Amino acid sequence: MATKKDLEREGGVATEVETKRKLKKPRLYRVLLHNDDYTTMEFVVALLMHVFHHDESSAQTIMLHIHHKGIGVAGVYTYEVAETKVAQTMELAEKAEYPLLCTMEPDDEHNDDEDGDRQ
Repeated sequence: MATKKDLEREGGVATEVETKRKLKKPRLYRVLLHNDDYTTMEFVVALLMHVFHHDESSAQTIMLHIHHKGIGVAGVYTYEVAETKVAQTMELAEKAEYPLLCTMEPDDEHNDDEDGDRQ
């Protein structure tokens, strides 16, 4: 293998090969709100607006979905952000003395690898 000195003596040019790494997108998680018989609809709407930054109209729509289907997606985030949103939600519900349950799960719809195949 020719060294830089050898190439300079021979009139060649020494170059370094640059490798590019493609970063994998972080896995995403859905933050879920579960319906119960005690937490008020107004509280859920306020929570969706305050913690998840939805406007009033989308917060109302999500709240009604949760009310009718029993569970609904409040948002989709990276693991650390989702974990923080769950903790904030649970803390606010506890302070307001509501038994609201908030969980998170992997979001397979948004967790595609480079080839477009599901993980």
